[in-house]
Order: sequence, then structure tokens, then C-alpha cells
Amino acid sequence: MWTVNMDGTERVLDTNLDDILCSEDPLDFVLATTTSFRLPPGSTLVAPIDKQEIWASGVTYERSRDARMEESKQGGDFYDLVYDADRPELFFKASPWRATGHLGSIRVRRDSTWDVPEPELTLVANNSGHIIGATIGNDVSSRSIEGENPLYLPQAKSYNGSCALGPYIRLLDTNFNLPDLRAIEIHLQIQRNGQLAFDGKASTATMKRHVDDLVSWLFRELDFPYGAFLMSGTGIVPDLPYTMVSGDVVSISMSGLGTLTNTVR
Repeated sequence: MWTVNMDGTERVLDTNLDDILCSEDPLDFVLATTTSFRLPPGSTLVAPIDKQEIWASGVTYERSRDARMEESKQGGDFYDLVYDADRPELFFKASPWRATGHLGSIRVRRDSTWDVPEPELTLVANNSGHIIGATIGNDVSSRSIEGENPLYLPQAKSYNGSCALGPYIRLLDTNFNLPDLRAIEIHLQIQRNGQLAFDGKASTATMKRHVDDLVSWLFRELDFPYGAFLMSGTGIVPDLPYTMVSGDVVSISMSGLGTLTNTVR
């Protein structure tokens, strides 16, 4: 069962996300298969994903390009080239069972020395490659490993505890549509021992690429029978001396999508 929030009312779905993403009209399908329900106090939200793969985009903001070039010991120019290229950087991020939800735990690699959260608007596409909704994503990354060599990107990006999604998926409708995804305000706050350790803001309006273009490239030579999630890159990259440590609380807020909060363990 999947819980959704519409007009302030919690509802329960007698279906799964796979059926929603494969339906002709996801919003109408949800409205037709839900009944009113109130979540019990203390309930934990799992990541709003079923069988979908999670992919990610890189160097879609100028801030991300600059940060990658600064950290890279080898091949920094590659980031500059991909920023201006027609073909975007796309890479596999996580299997659905590796994603944690709101209030879940994220991690740093034991063999990494510089680790950051990366707040990213995450696009939810159906099996035809059409964007039908969005959620908040945290593309937790090792900057030290990726900076050592760009070929280490999979190890810097994909490991246990490196992906968070939530708190829910918002489906596109007349009040929240594709143009709105190009003007999402993003706010990252990190608390350490009750004190503010980092505060940053960005907007998807400053993205180099359109979100629908990114999804189009992902589906160009790949089939996703249950749909797919695509993190669209980050415009906020904490610089040194900040690096994540156990106990840090990472909160990502996005206009229209709520707040995703996770603790580093």
C-alpha cells in the first residue's frame, strides 16, 4: 500500500507504484484507487519507490561544474567539456532497495575523506519516458574519491547509504506541471550537535539543461518497464572544511515538494 497526500488528507492506495507509473493517467488512477486514511503517530515513511531504477545526472549547474573541476586531481577539463556538450552525464545511482526514505539514515564511505550531501530535484518518469511527477533526492557523494580520478565515479556515488528519496512523490497536475520543475527553489541545511554547520540555496532555474531533455537522453537507448527515477544534478556543493560526519542531520527543502531529512550514521 502507498500513502499519498492530496488536499491535506492522507489516503491509502490499494495498488503499487508500478501500476501508477504504467497507467495512462497516473493522477486519475491514484484518485480512483484511494480511500481516506490517517497515518498513525510515529509512522516511518519508506522511500517512495518500488521496482524503478535510480539514475543521476552530473554537471548540470555551473556550481557543480566548478566544484568538480576544483576537486579533480586528473581530468578536470572533462567536467567543463560535458557542461557545454549536447550529451549530458548520466550514471546509475542506486537500486530501489538501497534508497532510504524521510528520517532514514545515510552514510559516508569508510575509505573516503571528504563527503557531502547533494540536494537534487528527482524526476519520476513513466515507462514511456514522460515525466509524471517529482520528489526530493539526496545524491550522497564522496568528493575525495571522485576527485582522485573521474573513473572512480561509480565508487564515489554508489554504495550502501548513498541515496535518499522522499518524503513523497508529487504528481504533475494543473497546479504543478513541467514548467514548474524549472523553477524549484532548493534549500540545504546541515545541523551538527544542534548548530548550523552549512546553509545553501539554489534554484532549478539556473540549470544548464531542461529536465525533460535529461529524461529524453536517459530513455534514448534504455527501456524501463516500470518507469525510472532521475536525479537532475545539484546546484549546492559544500566546500571544505565541511565534510559529513556521523550525527549530522541533513535537511533538503524544495518548493512544492516538502522536506527530506536524514541523519548520517
